[in-house]
Amino acid sequence: MSNDSVSPRALRLARGVSPWLAPTAAAAAVTAILTRRSAKWAFAAVPLAALTGGMLWFFRDPERRPGFGRLLSPADGVVQSIDPLQDGRTRVAIFMSPVNVHVNRAPAAGTVTSVEHVSGGFTPAFNKDSDKNERVVWHFDTPLGDIEMVQIAGAVARRIIPYVPVGAKVAQGDRVGLIRLGSRVDVYLPEGIQPAVTVGDKTVAGVTRIDRA
Repeated sequence: MSNDSVSPRALRLARGVSPWLAPTAAAAAVTAILTRRSAKWAFAAVPLAALTGGMLWFFRDPERRPGFGRLLSPADGVVQSIDPLQDGRTRVAIFMSPVNVHVNRAPAAGTVTSVEHVSGGFTPAFNKDSDKNERVVWHFDTPLGDIEMVQIAGAVARRIIPYVPVGAKVAQGDRVGLIRLGSRVDVYLPEGIQPAVTVGDKTVAGVTRIDRA
């Protein structure tokens, strides 16, 4: 069974999706009722119902059993790049497509020491210039030291929603925030820690180990 497998009864939606989902679902319901008066309303009811179903899938938030490792992937997606930095850290960038789960998770257990919103553009997340995009920069105080994670908005994802405040204690794999409709999440491995993933690898938030033992 995949990590995203949930029964319809157990379907869980991500926090922070109501402003998008509620109006769409309401419009779908109203136009479906109006089709009883006139079949012409079906031209609106059918695509709205399909859009509602798509949003339910896009905004799913499945329960997961955390993986094993000092650092776990904060996002579902594909490893876009692995970049050694001058300060000794290694940045692992994970691209999230619209079909991925959009809820991000803590890469390690610790205390949230900083949650900073940085204004910027909305370049497609796979573009190298996306480093200047709208983003939220997280810092966690962990047994490995300071761990930095950055949620980056993209061309479609225009809203980043943090779930936990500064000072909160999180367990490894806990939900910490949402990027509506995907984008990119970077995690910075401390000096001396090598990545266990390579470019092109698929990751599962809170499950895939990203540090080498």
